[in-house]
Amino acid sequence: MGFLNKLRQMAQDGQKLAQDGYARFNNAAFADATMAACALIGAADGHLDPQERSRTAAFITSSDKLKTFDVAQLRQKYERYCDTIGRDFDFGKIELMQVIGKVKKPEEARAVVQLAVVIANADGNFDAREQAVVREVVHALGLSPAEFGL
Repeated sequence: MGFLNKLRQMAQDGQKLAQDGYARFNNAAFADATMAACALIGAADGHLDPQERSRTAAFITSSDKLKTFDVAQLRQKYERYCDTIGRDFDFGKIELMQVIGKVKKPEEARAVVQLAVVIANADGNFDAREQAVVREVVHALGLSPAEFGL
């Protein structure tokens, strides 16, 4: 399967997972990992764009797929992780990757990656920097990038 087909399939799988909801993953490690991944995607180019940060925060609070979570807490986590990476990009990135790496169940790990792909593709442009961040997330979760066409 070609890269674009694999990317399209990942987005569809992520959308299906989102449609099914993340209720079965309603735990602190999953919530932390997904919000850390969202912050990392937003900072893929080395800085956080305020508009992108705001759009992602709006997605988090308005998504009916995340409604089984306390969306106010999710947004707080996201904002905290954005602040962490905004203070010191390199150390913040290390800290967020450690948060992501705490997810141990393969099904939850794959869901984190799928949500990261959905966020990265939300603007219709899954660029090389975002792909690189998703690859790092995949590695932090102990998964194979090949599984996701990366």
